[in-house]
Amino acid sequence: MDRGTGARREGDTQGRRGESPDDPRLDQLLVRAADGDEQAFAGLYDALAHTVMGLACRVVRDEAQAEEVTQDVMVEVWRTADRFRPARGAARNWVLTLAHRRAVDRVRSVAAGRARELRAAVREQERAFDIVAEEVEVREEQRVVFRCLAQLARELRLPLVLAYYEGLTYAEVAEALSTPAGTIKSRMRQGLQRLHDCMEAGS
Repeated sequence: MDRGTGARREGDTQGRRGESPDDPRLDQLLVRAADGDEQAFAGLYDALAHTVMGLACRVVRDEAQAEEVTQDVMVEVWRTADRFRPARGAARNWVLTLAHRRAVDRVRSVAAGRARELRAAVREQERAFDIVAEEVEVREEQRVVFRCLAQLARELRLPLVLAYYEGLTYAEVAEALSTPAGTIKSRMRQGLQRLHDCMEAGS
């Protein structure tokens, strides 16, 4: 965001004076930004970045991810400002529509990545049980993983969800569930094995 970053610095003073998120001048700022006006973009950034961040936080529920989404959105605003049409709606709504789309895409991307991690863990568990890799191929999509997770007993499902979808370590899972770490490891092994059996049955 070379141009946008420079504009952000140049617009600090203007941003502190402030443009209300509902100020009709936001439309003018976005139109000027489309013409390459970096100072106008800086004003737009200062007026809307906080609102974009709030929306992203509500959707992705992770501050670090929300910050990345916010930066991505503002870069996209700078690059695609020429697509804004004042007659079709306010600048604020246009920017927040981009933000919501980006945030939803991030949630889907993260969920898909975690599902892949869980499938990988299932494959590791298969090797631990001396199952010949060539005879076992995980073909299930994300929906199959979720369906099989839902069928597990709560005591087996929760450790897997916390570890693979919340990113907790064995120790953190044990603390969260007030259960000894050894018990958690045993339940996760059982859960992965039963998850594997369910996924194979659904192949």
